[in-house]
Amino acid sequence: MAAASSDTAIRTGRVARAGIYLFLLLFALFYLLPLFVMGANSLKPLGEITGGNMMALPSDWTIAPWLSAWSTAQIGVEPTGLRPYFWNSIKMVVPAVAIATVLGALNGYVLTKWSFRGDKVFYGLMLFSCFIPFQMVLIPMARVLGLAGIAGTTSGLVLVHVVYGIGFATLYFRNYYAAFPTELVRAAQIDGAGFFQIFWRIMLPSSGPIVVVCVIWLFTNIWNDFLFGASFADADSQPMTVALNNLVQSSTGVKEYNVHFAGAILAALPTLLVYVVAGRYFVRGLMAGSVKG
Repeated sequence: MAAASSDTAIRTGRVARAGIYLFLLLFALFYLLPLFVMGANSLKPLGEITGGNMMALPSDWTIAPWLSAWSTAQIGVEPTGLRPYFWNSIKMVVPAVAIATVLGALNGYVLTKWSFRGDKVFYGLMLFSCFIPFQMVLIPMARVLGLAGIAGTTSGLVLVHVVYGIGFATLYFRNYYAAFPTELVRAAQIDGAGFFQIFWRIMLPSSGPIVVVCVIWLFTNIWNDFLFGASFADADSQPMTVALNNLVQSSTGVKEYNVHFAGAILAALPTLLVYVVAGRYFVRGLMAGSVKG
């Protein structure tokens, strides 16, 4: 009797698990449906989109829309493409992420291992900066960039994103370092290690999980930013998101939907690759600083 009850419970558990997996699979397919539509229609000739079913696979496969979006798409009058703006985004994202991550790590290190008078107030101000709406700083930031002589440049965009990224980076590293054994820092001090020696040789080498979290978060937000790029960049320093908007809005006559789909995927591809390659490390990094001891 007990064996029969046990078999029934096992079967019920398997059915319930299968139902949950099916439910999650349906949600995943629904979530990925827009990506499928974009990918499929970016590989079709324009006539197949306007006169056919957008949900269907291409009958006549072509990479011409991708080539057009990358290097020969019509934006306004001059034939150009997203390629130069892609490199603008790279030149903006890489230094901004690197600088904000290093400064955030230093702040987290100081706030947890080198207490000073007013450290709680300082941390509170850094935390408060994470919740300031972007729109509030547009005019002051434009004034600062103008006075510094870097308005309309990639360097100006780097500064803007570093300023906005430091608060979040500090939050991540402060919470992570709070669980780091303070005894190791004190032992290094007794051995004669200085402030930066402890940081570079003890703290930073053990910060791999939270560095991955911070880099992925900063990279995603900076790459996908549109407001700051549209507000502070000129024609030569526009990032990928602004160029994509111009590509779509400046089309005259017949809308080249296949080129627009290809351009949208090109703009989203770097962040997608980052999550595919390092997504599991992102979750591990978030969990690494969640439990102390």
